[in-house]
Amino acid sequence: MALKVAFQMDPIESVNIDADSTFRIAEEAQARGHELFYYTPDQLIYREGRVLARGWPITVQRVQGDHFTKGEMVEVDLGSFDVVWLRQDPPFDMGYITTTHLLDMIHPKTLVVNDPFWVRNYPEKLLVLQFPDLTPPTMIARSFEALKDFKEEHGDMILKPLYGNGGAGVFRLDPNDRNLASLHELFAGINREPLIAQKFLPAVSKGDKRVILVDGEPVGAINRVPAEGETRSNMHVGGRPEKVELTDRDREICARIGPLLREKGQVFVGIDVIGDWLTEINVTSPTGIQELERFDGVNITAKIWEAIEARRM
Repeated sequence: MALKVAFQMDPIESVNIDADSTFRIAEEAQARGHELFYYTPDQLIYREGRVLARGWPITVQRVQGDHFTKGEMVEVDLGSFDVVWLRQDPPFDMGYITTTHLLDMIHPKTLVVNDPFWVRNYPEKLLVLQFPDLTPPTMIARSFEALKDFKEEHGDMILKPLYGNGGAGVFRLDPNDRNLASLHELFAGINREPLIAQKFLPAVSKGDKRVILVDGEPVGAINRVPAEGETRSNMHVGGRPEKVELTDRDREICARIGPLLREKGQVFVGIDVIGDWLTEINVTSPTGIQELERFDGVNITAKIWEAIEARRM
């Protein structure tokens, strides 16, 4: 049965068709006979009891510079769709949070992936706090004194925004670094949010593993190796993807967190593992599908759609 599928995402014009997970999800949906509609978050509307969006019917194709075709712009009732994908990138700000509240109003009659209530309540750097035995020493605080105490205890640490993404604003403060006060002042001048500090894991030099879970089950992983002289391994900032196998520790971590993800409707999730430690559980707009499919030769996106279709048919 063909499904009506809407994508709430960043501008489709700018996606990298060889790396973007949303493009790959749309491509597989189209191959399975589903009907595609696309809109940006600023075109989401609540009016008189209905959740609407202004956007475009689309078709996609894997052609550089000509990867989509849009129909005429129309206003649609998202409550009439079978599936809505919540796929815009963070920052996880009040604009993002507001979209989850509006999409809550049509879910689960319209299946929103991932479940917007739990996306809102389980942002990536907070959900891991429920599993302290799986994570490196971690602190969330706005207090400079608290962060200073953490650094004095652990010596070498990572400091980053609580609601950032893509490696932006991530700093390593080694035992000789004297910039904590300046960075605290910088972040405090930008917003009123706490920061997150984690003990630095030297194993990151060998890579930061992205493990993909579908409906709570691991389906594969890629390793992201930092560029020379770089601490961050995110591919947005030059990290190099490598083929890697799941370890027993990876499977142990997935076995612990998988049932919760499945229960809360988090169909497509990417977790980050450095060495033996879980550092993030990405539920907002995880990436890594295309790299994993190229390395493993497995249609991971089909597994995602099978999980969705099972809920709709």
